[in-house]
Amino acid sequence: MILVVGATGPVGLGFEICRRLRQAGRPVRAIARPNADQGKVAELWRLGVELAPGDLKDRRSLDAACSGVVAVISSATTTLSHQPGDTIPAVDQEGQLQLVDAARAAGVPRFLYVSYSGNFDDNSPLTTAKRTVERRLQRSGMAYTILRPSFFMEAWLSPALGFDIPSGQVRLYGSGERPISYISLFDVAQFAVTALDHPLARNAVLEIGGPAAVAPVAIVRLAEELSGRPFQVEKVPEEALRAQMAATTDPLQQSFAALMLGMAKGDAIDMREQQRTFAIPLTSVEEYVRRVLAGAPAPATA
Repeated sequence: MILVVGATGPVGLGFEICRRLRQAGRPVRAIARPNADQGKVAELWRLGVELAPGDLKDRRSLDAACSGVVAVISSATTTLSHQPGDTIPAVDQEGQLQLVDAARAAGVPRFLYVSYSGNFDDNSPLTTAKRTVERRLQRSGMAYTILRPSFFMEAWLSPALGFDIPSGQVRLYGSGERPISYISLFDVAQFAVTALDHPLARNAVLEIGGPAAVAPVAIVRLAEELSGRPFQVEKVPEEALRAQMAATTDPLQQSFAALMLGMAKGDAIDMREQQRTFAIPLTSVEEYVRRVLAGAPAPATA
């Protein structure tokens, strides 16, 4: 049994991991909170996923969910999902630490944790949480894989975060001229599924991105060319992002400002070695932009 934590989150990564594991015939258990998205819960049930009541803030539920499990995959985060008591320190840090400890106590031999790019070296609450969990996992005695993906295309090249391709309105952080290795969440899901059984992913930290690093301004030009119309572009200076980060004490707002600064600084990841090792086809930014402009749904497989 493989336990997936984060399967009902709004980003969709955990759900996609479950779907691919089930497609491969693997038994899957997913933690679902009582107030989880019922549409996703129903779809997980339809896929044959065993549902376990639980919450990262509730250690007893984690102990129960880890019973009889051979691997844990955790992609859970509270950055886009806020329920009572959810904070980055409580969920992304202490909750994930509790999950690592529960898995170790249950004798789970394998743990895969979805973190984020090692190029993020700020002291924001989210980065502190990610690196703290990474260190605990590396010292846990379990075989581990830490995935460090760059910015998700589906989130950071979407209207929700200011990159509205369908309407031709885009917000860029900083100059927008520094390359970023945007990666599709569907490709991250495939890395997670592949890494579970790959010997070179055992006790490894894997930096992963798309097939090429692309500057946000180049994506705007591409979208303008493909759509045949000019885009309205707003640029947020790095100084404004630093001021935003310094002006708030809210961990979520601090973390988002830090992520925007990370985008302004760029996040290029050389994927040649990872592609040779894992042979996972990677979605390009151009493929993603064409799909968005066509109004096409995300691919069932990637």
